[in-house]
Amino acid sequence: MTKRPAVNLIIDAVIICLLIVADQYTKALAVVMLKDKPAIPIISGILEFNYLENRGAAFGMMQNQKIFFIFVAVIILGCIIYMLVKAPAQKKYMILHILLVFIAAGAIGNMIDRLSLNYVVDFIYIKAINFPIFNVADIYVTVSTILLAIVLIFVYKDDDLRFMSFRASGFRTFDDDRSGQRSKEVTDSVKDTKDNNDASE
Repeated sequence: MTKRPAVNLIIDAVIICLLIVADQYTKALAVVMLKDKPAIPIISGILEFNYLENRGAAFGMMQNQKIFFIFVAVIILGCIIYMLVKAPAQKKYMILHILLVFIAAGAIGNMIDRLSLNYVVDFIYIKAINFPIFNVADIYVTVSTILLAIVLIFVYKDDDLRFMSFRASGFRTFDDDRSGQRSKEVTDSVKDTKDNNDASE
């Protein structure tokens, strides 16, 4: 498999930055237009913009766990960067890296809020089903993660994802060690047999 050239990684980084800017811009607008003000109906009884300072995870879960969320975000970003770097330069992997880019942008967008504000600005409220208030970054992460799961399960085969294996990266694994040990044992056995045959002759 051919690794993706550096220019593709630069494009990924630029797209991530643009998505983050879009997320931060909508949050800035929410602060100006919605903070300490009545909600703005978009579709009466169905959708409205309603300001919320969320100190939990996406959709308001697990409140006041800032350090934990930042730690998880860093781990996720590390995995995404690894996958983007290792992903082959083939057209069938395009959807994979697009989804990873959106997840990375969403994670960074909300992490910026947590680091700078100690909370995340949410403002999109689906009133019709009383769905927890969320933001653009949440959409990036949630929709892309769902699509990524579908793609990994139904589109890609095991061989298509071998690039994610540490084995492909040159890291030694327990299986590698066992395989090497078995190979050494076989070699030693053959050598001993040959020596015995020579001695008997």
